[in-house]
Amino acid sequence: QVQLVESGGGLVQPGGSLRLSCAASGNIFSIDDMAWYRQAPGKKRELVADITSSGIIYYVDSVKGRFTISRDNAKNTVYLQMNSLKPEDTAVYFCRYLGKFEYWGRGTQVIVSS
Repeated sequence: QVQLVESGGGLVQPGGSLRLSCAASGNIFSIDDMAWYRQAPGKKRELVADITSSGIIYYVDSVKGRFTISRDNAKNTVYLQMNSLKPEDTAVYFCRYLGKFEYWGRGTQVIVSS
């Protein structure tokens, strides 16, 4: 059984940084896309960043220049470095892997507040 486990969330002041990690366990094959989504209270889940197996990267406009997505294929792990955090970045962050099947993590809370 495949499980995705996010870590690295927490409470940070505006302007601070956090690094999220998402590690996969179990028999997982041929991951094409690794992505981070987030869902703020009362809002729809949105795609934050995506990285394909060939290294093509997408960022939603609101995080460009502040967030960096990367992946370690050997470890089946995807990262999200978040810098210059803003209160509007507050959300639960989820990782999603897409290959033959789709897998989701349970989320990690990020709160940006002074």
